[in-house]
Amino acid sequence: MNKIHAKPLLLSDLKILIRGAGEMATGCACRLYHSGFFRILMTEIKRPLAVRRSVSLCEAVYEKSWTVEDVRAELINCVEGTQEVWEKKAIPVLIDPTLSCRSALKPDILIDAILAKKNLGTSMEAAHLVIALGPGFWACKDAHYVVETARGHQLGRLIADGCSSPNTGIPGEISGHSVLRVVRAPVGGIFLSELSIGTPVIEGQTIGRVSNEQVKARLNGVLRGLIRPGTNVTQNLKIGDIDPRGDPSYCVTISEKARAIGGSVLEAILRTYNSTFALSGKAKPSQHGSTAIQSRSNQIRQEGQF
Repeated sequence: MNKIHAKPLLLSDLKILIRGAGEMATGCACRLYHSGFFRILMTEIKRPLAVRRSVSLCEAVYEKSWTVEDVRAELINCVEGTQEVWEKKAIPVLIDPTLSCRSALKPDILIDAILAKKNLGTSMEAAHLVIALGPGFWACKDAHYVVETARGHQLGRLIADGCSSPNTGIPGEISGHSVLRVVRAPVGGIFLSELSIGTPVIEGQTIGRVSNEQVKARLNGVLRGLIRPGTNVTQNLKIGDIDPRGDPSYCVTISEKARAIGGSVLEAILRTYNSTFALSGKAKPSQHGSTAIQSRSNQIRQEGQF
């Protein structure tokens, strides 16, 4: 664990803890990875419920490793395995819903990307920079920045004071379709299906079953997402996503929404630290960045790492 605590000299040395490894969390992780941030750890629950599984790094929980586009994740059993995965230029995924790894990892940045629509315990004291996605958070109170996640004109807006749009329960439109494109469980029980993500479907076609109830498509398109068959679901839980645009390639690539949100997270980091030389004092950081950097520097001095 000594290597994990190494003194950061560049932005790429910052340790980033992402709470969640679903679709939007994966969009953030991939955006950061492609920008040179390789010291990322993602946490998940024991049985993730991702619908867009092909583009969610949480699939590593089931498959041991998972690749989205060109970014690979590996499941680890404990936080001590983080460094080994980092050295392979992959992203470690740890089953740790309560973030017990935080005390050992000592992240510089925490991103709450579980999209629970409410705050499940994230606070500004959790890291030097805390970023939260979607409803349930107040910037300057729960996090330093909140990112707007609702589709539309404000998608990806970085909020430094205030909150994002409230959860309406109405899915955003894709090609004029909103509610009909989302597949929900008609009853509680075990979801079963023989279809795979990317399969074309037509209105009225049976997608699968929950208990003895059929789950049917309500419009034509392709299955952009489908919860893992064999999952125990609750009534009205989102279990599928039909893309009316009908392009199967969209099923295996990060969506425009996830990319926009990931870009906003990257902007929040750059706003805070300002340049890759901010930590070494070669550039003037932003106001919040100055506070964060000074705090980090003080911590390192106390740990005897300067």
